[in-house]
Amino acid sequence: MRTTLNIPDELIKELHRFSNEKSKTKAISIAIRDYIRRKKVEHLLSLSGKIKIDYDWEKEEEKEIELEEKERTKDEKS
Repeated sequence: MRTTLNIPDELIKELHRFSNEKSKTKAISIAIRDYIRRKKVEHLLSLSGKIKIDYDWEKEEEKEIELEEKERTKDEKS
């Protein structure tokens, strides 16, 4: 998508220096992607302690083993 933006020259120069990209488009795309990624991480971290996940991996593993044993027994009978 083509967009016209008024970005200060110093900001673009600094972005080029840190991104090591020669193209303004690539440098700005990298910056936008990085910003979005960081905001997503911040959002996930803000959920810490707000969501209760009651996950018992040992119980899930036992269920999986039981299913495998049932399938193995079923195959042996066939």
